[in-house]
Amino acid sequence: MVSTRIVPLKPALILEGEKKNLIVSDLHIGFESNFSANKISLGKNTSTKETISEISELIRSETPDTVILLGDVKSSIKNISKNEWDDVPMFFNEIKERAEVILVPGNHDANIQRLVPEGVTMISSTGLVIDNVLLTHGHTMPSENFAHVDKIIMGHIHPVFFSEESVLNGQRVWVSIKTEKQNIFPSSNGEIEITIIPSFNRYFYATHRNKFKKSISPIIQKIKEISAARIVTLDGTIIGDESNIKEVI
Repeated sequence: MVSTRIVPLKPALILEGEKKNLIVSDLHIGFESNFSANKISLGKNTSTKETISEISELIRSETPDTVILLGDVKSSIKNISKNEWDDVPMFFNEIKERAEVILVPGNHDANIQRLVPEGVTMISSTGLVIDNVLLTHGHTMPSENFAHVDKIIMGHIHPVFFSEESVLNGQRVWVSIKTEKQNIFPSSNGEIEITIIPSFNRYFYATHRNKFKKSISPIIQKIKEISAARIVTLDGTIIGDESNIKEVI
């Protein structure tokens, strides 16, 4: 049986069984193209270098065997931007020197195979199963072939806490949901736990919900009733439950 734990103060998860896996999601490398179109510049490669540095530090501190990327490594959806041609291979080449790398593609990762160097394992967007856990980006419904799992770890949603009266307004958060397994896998019974990882990209930030573009997941849309939930800040503070889950997803 595998165990999971949140890395303190980081939007990263450790899943440990036969191997120790570091899991992150939603890097959105190349997102600066959207800013530059509005004449806002962060500097060439700035955020990519920050991402490489942060993940490299996580590898040094946690010593995982494998880094599992749960999709949206790149930012443009249908195309490959000029920034991505340079920055995405640079990212992969740096990280694969430090640990094995597995990519589960997301909805922003179209054509990313053209950017993935040798030595990086790219699997189907349907997801990866480790023991009783399904690792997926979250933009597609999982197959009934995965019905034996009792946990789903996903990204895609970019959960953010909104409360204009709170100092935590606009902060990235973790979300854990428990629901009937039949909602996700109609042929199954029992309960399933869904963990939503915060976006690793620190620049995906907003302080007002009307300015925040929420991603829609068919997995979350299938949930008819939540039996329990937790909303947790990056520092590990529980700030909400199932009663205010709609404030973040």
